Amino acid sequence: MALYCLGLFLLFDFGWSSLTRGEETQRAARIANPVYDHGFAARFEGYDVWGELRYPLITNSLGFKDASARDVPLKAGSRRILLIGDSFAEAIGMSFEDSFAGRLYRAGQERSDKVEFLNAGAASYSPSIYYRKIKYLIESGLQFDEVILFSDPSDVTDEATSYFCIDEDPKYRVHCTAAEGSMQPAAGPKKSDFFIDRFVITNRVRIAAKRWIQSLLGNRKRALSTDRGRIGWSISGFDVTNETRPLGAEGGVQRSLQNMGKLADLLAARNIPLTIVVYPWAQQIAQGDRNSRQVALWREFCEKRCKQFIDLFPVLFAASEADKNWYERLYIVGDDHFSAEGNAMVAREIEKRLR
Repeated sequence: MALYCLGLFLLFDFGWSSLTRGEETQRAARIANPVYDHGFAARFEGYDVWGELRYPLITNSLGFKDASARDVPLKAGSRRILLIGDSFAEAIGMSFEDSFAGRLYRAGQERSDKVEFLNAGAASYSPSIYYRKIKYLIESGLQFDEVILFSDPSDVTDEATSYFCIDEDPKYRVHCTAAEGSMQPAAGPKKSDFFIDRFVITNRVRIAAKRWIQSLLGNRKRALSTDRGRIGWSISGFDVTNETRPLGAEGGVQRSLQNMGKLADLLAARNIPLTIVVYPWAQQIAQGDRNSRQVALWREFCEKRCKQFIDLFPVLFAASEADKNWYERLYIVGDDHFSAEGNAMVAREIEKRLR
């Protein structure tokens, strides 16, 4: 009887999963872009895969992650705020509804003085792309009233190592190679994984069980205490030479400041206020990096260039002190990105500070 029930479950899972695969079999969701290196295809409705997780992905007419493949007019009928950042802002692995961008969008639409939030973020963005993409959007005629930029701790590493082909500064363009996204032809459909694509429910059950075991054993949480990788530039005395070639950590900092300065000037010339938000990776919480160089860097930058500087380090550190299971609650177990609850916390904090 158990085998019979299991067989029926797998059969129904296979049928349902096959019917809901979406158009990811027809075209790729993530595409190269000659101006800002990479982004999403417009009006994509389907699924994407992050690690072992298959999740719904929808983009609007601008190629922004959204709740529907809607047409976004260039001119807004109400106040419009543009969000941008990397995979944390994209909320990789999450549906739009569970992301902080999606939660802010819903809250903005429920206000008497409506606010429309647009999420221009995507995985692996950094200051070079923030500047080039926002400039491109403005020149394309998109109107918005404010920019909230989520600066990731990995941004400096990305600026030290990548996106040279799109940089306006010749001294950085000399490092351009054919390996960069902007130099690549448009990607084809992502190679499918038969199990993930055809047994979605079974895979979710497997992942839930795996994360429960990981939480129980605590191996990933313990590893956070020594995992520095792409955030090592912010830790005094930590050698990141191999991770930051060719510019090195200090070169990455200077390039970050240069491109963020260009962005701030671009927006100021159009009277568009800029807010920068910083937040900790789980590794920084585990290692007690409260006074991170990441925070100091952008706080100082914002003193003369931003409408607001929002530091989410204290909020997330306080949450970690209040709950010993903070990692399992606020971050995706086995990963570094915010969970649905972590995204909800970020959305609440941003909403509090809107003015």
